Formats: sequence, structure tokens, C-alpha cells
Amino acid sequence: MAKKKAARQPEASPAAQIEGEFPIDTGLAKIESDPFSDGGWLLWVNGVQSSHIALDPLHLEFEYMQWIAAAVKDTLTDPQEKLTMLHLGGGACSLARWGLAAYPQSRHVVVEIDGKLAERVRDAFDLPRAPLLRIRQGEARAVLETLTDSTRDVIIRDVFAGSTTPRPLTTVEFLEHAARVLAPGGLYIANVGDRPDLKGAKSEMATTLAVFPHVMAIADPAMFKGRRSGNVILVGSERPIEPSAALSRELLGSGVPAQAWDTERVRAFSAGAEIQRDAPAELPL
Repeated sequence: MAKKKAARQPEASPAAQIEGEFPIDTGLAKIESDPFSDGGWLLWVNGVQSSHIALDPLHLEFEYMQWIAAAVKDTLTDPQEKLTMLHLGGGACSLARWGLAAYPQSRHVVVEIDGKLAERVRDAFDLPRAPLLRIRQGEARAVLETLTDSTRDVIIRDVFAGSTTPRPLTTVEFLEHAARVLAPGGLYIANVGDRPDLKGAKSEMATTLAVFPHVMAIADPAMFKGRRSGNVILVGSERPIEPSAALSRELLGSGVPAQAWDTERVRAFSAGAEIQRDAPAELPL
């Protein structure tokens, strides 16, 4: 008697292969589809929403990422520039994907402390490979300190442990390394998360001004007025980076309308704030 063939099992859908919780080096992460966008995904790390990734790499869902992109485009206007961008903090590599789409000749290095997270994200979202996009496992400051002088056009710091940035990534000494690694006229960009009192943001502004002569700040008006918790984007450079009319228009038209402050306004706002320096225990022997 002939044996009955087993029914063919349907292949798992791409969504089923990507979605779900998974262990990482620093705890637990989860990838889930975004119910409010077609083909979008959300990455959660230890219960905190970390990244959004879209089918179109030029689409950035998070407003703070939109502000970072706007600041880069306003300063580095030629899409054919062969930019070298260093991303301290990886997540789903959304800004690196955007950078490759906006500047096709650019090269990106993403530093991610969690190796298992980086591996899962690369596989799940089929990220470009080296030399276009390299993911380097390591602690952000430790990697930064090993890099050669004047080799990066843009450095983006987007590192959080929970809701705060680790202190070693907020000090004068850290920023001096960033300034050393930046090419002449390069941009240092930091995503600063803070509470309504803005104590942390003011301190980061003052610290950034201690290293970079020109600093621009971007946030929505409610954040600047201390009415909510959220994000402030700081942009530092050795060259003038005054907000242009084009940048102001783009920020006003973003998902969450924002405004950009020039160096003098940032300096006045952060006057008297504490400048962060490495504690003696953090200094090399």
C-alpha cells in the first residue's frame, strides 16, 4: 500500500521570520511590525523603544532622526560627497541606511556594544555589507579613542542605557576625541534625552561649547520650554553652522515641528551649567 505523502508545510512569512523576542548580550530585544506604517518595523531593547526601520531608507519615522538628517543635509549639501560617517550606537542602523541612500558614495561604520543585537538586526533587515556599512562591536568611547585623526566627516552619538546616555560619552575628554577624529569642518551630532528641567541638556550644551566653537541645538518648542521630556539634538563643529532658512522650513515641516538655535542662543541658554569632565577614576593611569 502506497504511503500517503505528508502535506507540505507552508513557509513562514517574512514577518514571522523577523518578529518576536530574542536574547541579546545586554538583555532582551524584540522586533515587531509597526501597525501605523506599511512595511515598518520597531525595535525594542530591554523594554525601551530603540529604533524604527522602514522599507524606504530615506524615510525616518522618529522625529529626532528627521532632525539629524535635516542638519546633515543643510551643512553637507552635495549628495555625491564621499562622506565617512561614524555612528556611535547602532540600534537598527536606520541613520546609516539613510546616509547611504542620501549620499550613495558615503561609507559608514556603526559601533554597537551588543554583538548579538547587531547580528540579529543585520540578518533581519538585510543591511548593506562592508565597505558600505560596517558594524563594529565594542564600547563607543573605547572604539572612538582608537580611531585615526581627521578620518570622519560626521560622528553621530546616539547611545543610551535605558533613557540616559552613559556619562563617559558626555564629557569634555570624550568630545576632544570626537574633535580629533573629525575631518576639518566635520560635524559632531549628539542625541540628548532629558527631562523637563533640561539640566542634562544644558550641561551637554555647555560641555559641547567647551570643545566646539560653534554649536547648534534642535528641538520642538515644548521641549525647549521645559514642558515635556524628550530629545534635543546638538550639532558641534569648528566651522560656523548657523541655521539656514531652508533648515528652518524643513524642521517646521517635520512630523513634530522643531526649531534650531544658533551658537549664541545655545550659549545663553546653557550659561552657568556644569561642564562635564571625566572623574579621576575614569582617567588612564
